Amino acid sequence: MIPVALIIGVVAFLGVYVGTDVPAPGDIKQAQVSTIVNSKGRTIARIVPEEGNRTDVKISDVPVWVQDAVIAAEDREFRTNSGFSIRGLTRAVRGKLTNNDSAGGGSTITQQYVKNALVGDEVSYKRKFKEIAIATKMSNEWSKDDILAAYLNTIYFGRGAYGISAASQAYFRKPVQKLTPSEGALIAGIIRSPSLLDPAVNEESAKIRWNYVLDGMVSNGAMSPSDRAAQKFPKTKTQPKNNGDTTSGPSGLVKRQVMDELTRLGVVTEDDLRTEGLKITTTIDPQVQTALVKAANGKLEGEPKNLRDAAVSIDPKTGAVRGYFGGNDGQGWDYSQAGLQTGSSFKVFALVAALEQGIPLSQTYDSSPYNAPGGLTVNNSDGESCGTCNLATAMKMSLNTVYYRLMMDLKNGAEDVADAAHKAGVVESFGTIEHTLQEKNGKPEGGVVLGQYPSRVIDMASAYATLAASGVYHEPYFVQKVETSDGVVLYEHKQDKGKRVFPAKVADNVTAALEPIAGYSNGNSLYDPNLGARKSAAKTGTAQLGDTGNNKDAWMVGYTPQLSTAVWVGTDKGTALLNYGGANVYGSGLPAQIWKAAMDAALDGEPLEDFPEPDAVGGQAGVPYEPPPTTYTPPADTGNDNSPRTTSPRGPTRNRPQIPTIDEDGGITLAPGVTLTVPGAGDSGNGGGAGGDDSGTGADNNTGNTGGDDSGTGGNNTGGDDGGEANNPPFG
Repeated sequence: MIPVALIIGVVAFLGVYVGTDVPAPGDIKQAQVSTIVNSKGRTIARIVPEEGNRTDVKISDVPVWVQDAVIAAEDREFRTNSGFSIRGLTRAVRGKLTNNDSAGGGSTITQQYVKNALVGDEVSYKRKFKEIAIATKMSNEWSKDDILAAYLNTIYFGRGAYGISAASQAYFRKPVQKLTPSEGALIAGIIRSPSLLDPAVNEESAKIRWNYVLDGMVSNGAMSPSDRAAQKFPKTKTQPKNNGDTTSGPSGLVKRQVMDELTRLGVVTEDDLRTEGLKITTTIDPQVQTALVKAANGKLEGEPKNLRDAAVSIDPKTGAVRGYFGGNDGQGWDYSQAGLQTGSSFKVFALVAALEQGIPLSQTYDSSPYNAPGGLTVNNSDGESCGTCNLATAMKMSLNTVYYRLMMDLKNGAEDVADAAHKAGVVESFGTIEHTLQEKNGKPEGGVVLGQYPSRVIDMASAYATLAASGVYHEPYFVQKVETSDGVVLYEHKQDKGKRVFPAKVADNVTAALEPIAGYSNGNSLYDPNLGARKSAAKTGTAQLGDTGNNKDAWMVGYTPQLSTAVWVGTDKGTALLNYGGANVYGSGLPAQIWKAAMDAALDGEPLEDFPEPDAVGGQAGVPYEPPPTTYTPPADTGNDNSPRTTSPRGPTRNRPQIPTIDEDGGITLAPGVTLTVPGAGDSGNGGGAGGDDSGTGADNNTGNTGGDDSGTGGNNTGGDDGGEANNPPFG
């Protein structure tokens, strides 16, 4: 008689067998690590799912001796069994009845994979029955190589490593392809009990298990006795301090931008990131990135601890972000995304607007103090003047009065400056600022020409890149390509021709006006030791800290035909920006030094390229000849970033003059003891300091100088370029 229980068991087995659809190889998705790599393919960050550190590999990438070691450790009949082992089950049942834990669980490699990938690890006879039935069907439908590959990519090896690839890195810091037979035997032995058989935890137990695996390889015919005798117990690496998802240093902020861009693109789902083992190739060039990080950190050595800096480099021909430094805390504040006052580096957009309207570089303006509408007087830093000079000379000398007069001559005044900046690449909104470069009434104030409103480092690099590209804008991007672990391309950036936003003659004439400035700013011209002088176009900028006589933001933004780089130096809270000697920091000081060091190193070995010869605008092509002024002799150490002076090794050492400021009630201090009240002035605008909800430089939500969307017009913080960008713009 056949026992009724046996008949019921067979019928139930057949029911599960027939009623279960086994997925095809590759259809079962397991969580695995995605990697972010630079343009040369080197990993700069990892995206680790909650389920652990896993990267799938093909069975052909796993050495045969590693495969044989796993079989010897876990299922010596794997190549011949039908998905389950009668001998193993019998041994496991006997162990349960006799309380012999060393008897093992009796599960084959196929069963272990089914448990991990399909049925879970619930302790029950029902689950075990289902596991055996599915394992049997899988064994009939999948090849042994497919089963072994799936198993090796799924099983846990300890140290947070899921899969053989992650295990190889965790224990030996090498790709799985380079594992030796001895190393493969150790990793295979760990599978039984990863927490107890890690050599770093219990070396003696690990050696016993290692010997067991090697002996099994001999008995299976996978290793000769002589080769077995030659094996030596391998030395493992220490466990990595960080085997999770945290990316430290500047790369952590690059990763953040990559993740944000993937979200905006919508081409990769959360499930793709978690299960496909994506390789995300970025635009980051390792030479440029290294140059930015080294310069940004190196030039601040010996400076006050509260100084911060940021730098972004963009390829003008494509918009690709080649280097990105937002700070050293990979999980912290990103200064390249903060809203910061730009000072006189914004004057270039007034020049762009003027050239668009046919006003040439040869157009001359009076540089004396300007009485702006509203009763406010605009002055130059320290009373500097050129008498009457052309726009190119005034840009080099960074004369506020000339560029304010120029702005007033534009068809739409300040609006034309803001429009030019937006077209060049200054974004329309970011953070909590819904509309950049304007007040609550939707229009900018005159201070826009002097960098009153907050902009980001990445936007300034992008806007100047448009000038470098002769007026063609390319949207900045980080993600070049996304592909799965088996090479399927999910996304690839399609390079376009860009969008022409300015006539070439406009951008090229701006470039001509900016070419002398790097050298004029404390001798920061670019130079290649093997090739010689490298042409560049640049502009400095400094924003003042109210009427304190100190500065709070300092900039250098400039480009060659190959690369545009913006550099900012400031503090966390928008406080006084002082160097190691207690002197003010200006754009021609630390920012220009960082810019030069970064650009020289980033472009080292790149060919020297010339800018295009500009066509004429208003009858003038390029910088006009102008004899030096005879009506003014600059004093020694004027402090203007673009004028000759005697400086300390790290910048000018002098106090700033009193400048106009605005109090909360709208009172404008023109000079000590002289105040003019302009109705509504103290309440307007979203400009101001680096603070604000999400747009400021500080870690606090409301840090910064003027702070927030309800901050003042920001005129009290527009500094004079480079030595102090000047005095307040008018309001209204």
